[in-house]
Amino acid sequence: MKRKLSFLERFATVPHVVWSVLFIVGSLLFVLWYAFTDTKGEFTFSNISLLSSYSHIFFLSICFALVATAICLLIGYPLAFVMSRAKPSVQKILMILLMLPMWISLLIRTYSLMTLLDNGGLVNSLLNKLGLDSVTMIGTGGAVILGMVYDFLPYMVLPIYTSMTKLDNRYLEAAADLGCTPVTTLFKVVLPLTVPGIISGVTMVFVPSISTFYISQKLGGGNFDLIGDTIERQFKMSTSTYHVGAALSLVMMILILISVAVMNRFSDAEEEEGMTV
Repeated sequence: MKRKLSFLERFATVPHVVWSVLFIVGSLLFVLWYAFTDTKGEFTFSNISLLSSYSHIFFLSICFALVATAICLLIGYPLAFVMSRAKPSVQKILMILLMLPMWISLLIRTYSLMTLLDNGGLVNSLLNKLGLDSVTMIGTGGAVILGMVYDFLPYMVLPIYTSMTKLDNRYLEAAADLGCTPVTTLFKVVLPLTVPGIISGVTMVFVPSISTFYISQKLGGGNFDLIGDTIERQFKMSTSTYHVGAALSLVMMILILISVAVMNRFSDAEEEEGMTV
């Protein structure tokens, strides 16, 4: 039986409940209100019907987010594996190096990346000194995806690394005793056992990637209109466009809720498997 909370314990939860109601539930209710009303406050589905005209923006945003997530997975999984197999002292150093950029504001990191990739930036200056022609990077899709990977890579590494540190070394020893090579052990033993961490990492990278707007504005040079840019513009233009912006935000909320539900599903499965073992 679950233990009943004492009065002090219930009282301690009050600030969190009030904060959640005011700034989370309240905000969601405002989004729902604007999404299903017009400028006169009357109920309508016209805002939802207008979303079909933004289908190409949704498609481009999803494509960019999927590519960035795939690159983060390809880079983050081997990195997490190396970190989990290293000595504890080395793990701490690698973790600090991984988290160090996260101590800096995303805006500053994006501006720093602009300085590196700009036509007169450090990369092109180095190419010119080597006798090579300058390469236009700012304003390309590659620069936007690079910005997403740079900013969100730690979100992929951390959950995978956590899953790998929970692995029982006896599984790896048994695989080695049965003649598995390190590569075979990685794909036949480590990979299946770290699927929950992969799902968590994919979710944590995909959600901010599909909703970002600052990265695409600065590194995309205004050439790419992603869903985050469109929502921001709708809320900046005038109060009459709030309703379309809210409808777009509603779709993003649904995508995020689906992603979180998938992540929780695999987290619950991992816990049940751990209890069974």
